Amino acid sequence: MKIIIDYESCWRNSFLDGDNNVPLPKKGRKFVASMTNLRKPENFIKREITIDTVMGLLNRLIGDQRKLYQARTSEGYYFKDIDLPDHPSIHFQDLVNKKTENSEMTYIRNISGSTDQNSFTGAIKSNDIMFSSDYSAEFWGVLALEFEEPCDFIISNNRVTKSIETNPVAIISRLEALNKEKTVKNEGFANEAVKTLTQNFEAVEYLNRKDEIIPISLYCSSLYLQLERLSGRFNLDSAKTKAGGISGISKRGFTTKDFMNRFTTGEKKKIWGNPYIRKERIKGAGEVTSLMTKASGQLEINLDISREKAKEIKTMIDNAGVSSFYLGKKGLAYISAPIDTRELRR
Repeated sequence: MKIIIDYESCWRNSFLDGDNNVPLPKKGRKFVASMTNLRKPENFIKREITIDTVMGLLNRLIGDQRKLYQARTSEGYYFKDIDLPDHPSIHFQDLVNKKTENSEMTYIRNISGSTDQNSFTGAIKSNDIMFSSDYSAEFWGVLALEFEEPCDFIISNNRVTKSIETNPVAIISRLEALNKEKTVKNEGFANEAVKTLTQNFEAVEYLNRKDEIIPISLYCSSLYLQLERLSGRFNLDSAKTKAGGISGISKRGFTTKDFMNRFTTGEKKKIWGNPYIRKERIKGAGEVTSLMTKASGQLEINLDISREKAKEIKTMIDNAGVSSFYLGKKGLAYISAPIDTRELRR
């Protein structure tokens, strides 16, 4: 038996984690196509036509609209005799000579409402006690130091005499500038500073894959070191969160939205969608941009069954009257040629 299906604009990427062949979790499958998640290669999920796709189509064509896993586990599953683990009776091919694939910029809606990593809402509370206390100038002054100076501060336990404008916008601007600083070789004075920090904060990694120092991690850890040192001279309860840390700043880096959340009157800014795009640097190729793939083509399904069974399936398809249907995600598909009920030639 042969069924030929034409399809158009079938999305070849997935935005949800987990498996479509198992019951949905209570809170649904997690959306993994946000800009932050797409930085991880495992979240840029590619899809192709598989045996599950084919079985889902066959069930849809005969009028069964259940999820495939529901149909497969039900009593009286119509295709149980051919939908076997090794699928000896089912053959299919996505005809290459009749298929086109295009990369398109697509805007994905995220109904869960993620928060923007680098934005905030509401009025800024510049007079927060963290910026107007007796410890504020010396505490935030760590960020005013040039790279070798925080190394000396870490090693020598010297007091900080440099100062920086103490308000939320100035601090976050300085952190963002430090975040763009180039990595530094792990040698000499800098190496001694990293060793000192590692003794104080054992679980923190200050080096990248090339064993170079990441400046922002050193500065952020220096703030935590300063928090410890100043606690002998000042009451720093107002500088700490309930967990004892610094709001929005970890020992490795910072997050703008979490830092500003304490110093603004509004909530974190929600984002309800983003372009589906992944950028990565590949050695020898430079920066590579990956977009949504949409495919149009023809799927040929061959079932190795008796002619009597084939005629029965054809009758069920005719009775169901499914004129068009989805193929995978969003793709429009339809049977494009008369169904051939002849037995498969060997």
